[in-house]
Amino acid sequence: KSLLATLVTAIFIGMAFTLQIIREFVKFGALQMVGGIVGLAIWRELGPLLTGVVVSGRIGAAIASEIGTMKVTEQIDALKALSQDPIKYLVVPRILAVMFMMPLLVGIADVAGFLSGFGVATLMGNINPYAYFNSASLMLQPADVYGGLIKAFVFGFIIALISCYQGLKTTAGAKGVGQSTTFAV
Repeated sequence: KSLLATLVTAIFIGMAFTLQIIREFVKFGALQMVGGIVGLAIWRELGPLLTGVVVSGRIGAAIASEIGTMKVTEQIDALKALSQDPIKYLVVPRILAVMFMMPLLVGIADVAGFLSGFGVATLMGNINPYAYFNSASLMLQPADVYGGLIKAFVFGFIIALISCYQGLKTTAGAKGVGQSTTFAV
């Protein structure tokens, strides 16, 4: 359920970043490099970072509130009474799910942000479409793409781990669930 928020964020970030780059690069006559710079910025940094923010707000909050509610309603104690390990039963699946979904979301966000940048570059900056993609293919290396996806994997682990931790340390009823959710995000 984070796909729409991720796409909207990536599209607008790609458009805004490209617009700023065009304004600066026109001063130096370097418009032929816009595609490469947009690609590097989005694939290396902006895609993983902004997708992480969206996922932490959407999924991290959901994980923390769900586990926090289980904690205050003593469902976790019931799992322990049934000889079930709450970490193995509740935490590990959530961590694995977020770790493996983050790179997929980041890949989609990267493509959406890059293509929205392409739209701004060609429509508003009058940049040749071939020049946009050519500069991206020359400047963007596979290590840039893989590096962004590895960041996404690590961000997924951190988001899920912190959210689960905050949920498991919830106390004081509904107020505590709200506080744990806020701290997790």
